[in-house]
Amino acid sequence: MNEINTGGPAFPRNILDHGHGVTTVHESGMTLRDYFAAKAMQALLHKNYFDVAAKEAYQMADAMLKARKE
Repeated sequence: MNEINTGGPAFPRNILDHGHGVTTVHESGMTLRDYFAAKAMQALLHKNYFDVAAKEAYQMADAMLKARKE
């Protein structure tokens, strides 16, 4: 089974514990793949075929992640 490359977190955030009541928090947020797909979907929504646009958006996101490796 192929694992989907998500590109990792798009907007990770860490808060360190400094000993003054501030606790360590890790938030990974959405994946880079989800972020790319959301951006790509904006260009596709004019088609009015939302299920097709959603699939195409993730195909474009996967292509963007692949291009980052090249």
